[in-house]
Amino acid sequence: MSDPVLERYSVRKFKNEPVSEEAIQKLTAAFQASPCGMHQMDVMRGVIVSDEKLRQAIETASNNACYQAPLLFVLAAKHDSNFAERDASVAAENIMIEATSLGLGSVYVMGGAVALNKHQDILQQLDLPAGFDVETIVAIGKSAVEPNHEDRSQRYQLTRK
Repeated sequence: MSDPVLERYSVRKFKNEPVSEEAIQKLTAAFQASPCGMHQMDVMRGVIVSDEKLRQAIETASNNACYQAPLLFVLAAKHDSNFAERDASVAAENIMIEATSLGLGSVYVMGGAVALNKHQDILQQLDLPAGFDVETIVAIGKSAVEPNHEDRSQRYQLTRK
């Protein structure tokens, strides 16, 4: 396989190595290129977290759901938006596909994101505006494990008419 969409897999063990600035710029570009519902660009926000102290606080608050990844993209959505939660998921996919193309591993964290919303002190450190909730976290770094190339060709029920 050469397509990063097909190569992407969830990484739950990361090497203790920082992600390069060049890679962060490319991941940021992937985030910025993600589509948004009704072109409402003000209903979803992202925060890139590489600061060790803040990452550890997020790790603890999320019940260790970020797997000690050296880089986190925290994606938040406005409460009253019909599209922002979906926009955050689409942005997460863009980020994860770009991470794969850069030789990085990633994992889509939802339960930990929900748990993070109970920690106002951390949300304040993330500088999220009032009315925004964390919807997902993308944990990124060099994988410490070899990929499990399971066959995903029949993963979901799909009907063609």
